[in-house]
Amino acid sequence: MNGHPKTAEEYVRLVDQALDELGDILEAASYDFDDVESNVGFIEALKKELTEMRERMRDGSYQFGRNDLPLMRIVKKHTEKDLPCVRLFYLINQTHRQGLDTSDS
Repeated sequence: MNGHPKTAEEYVRLVDQALDELGDILEAASYDFDDVESNVGFIEALKKELTEMRERMRDGSYQFGRNDLPLMRIVKKHTEKDLPCVRLFYLINQTHRQGLDTSDS
């Protein structure tokens, strides 16, 4: 998908993809015994917040907003090195702030 999503379904898929990516990171970290304690705390916090957001999407209480998603306070402290899906979070946040892309182009 290029640009931000055009439909609610595409937006939900982005959030689901981010949740899958976080799950993969946590799974991979469980095999790296040296760094597990220090590196997964922020991933678990992101997953918790994103799961709550996904639940709001599911129950219909999610609302787009003008401000950054609360989880961005965590995302902005990291790079692709420690959060390979960081760009996905920026796209989700951009969509949250700007809404769906309703242009026909």
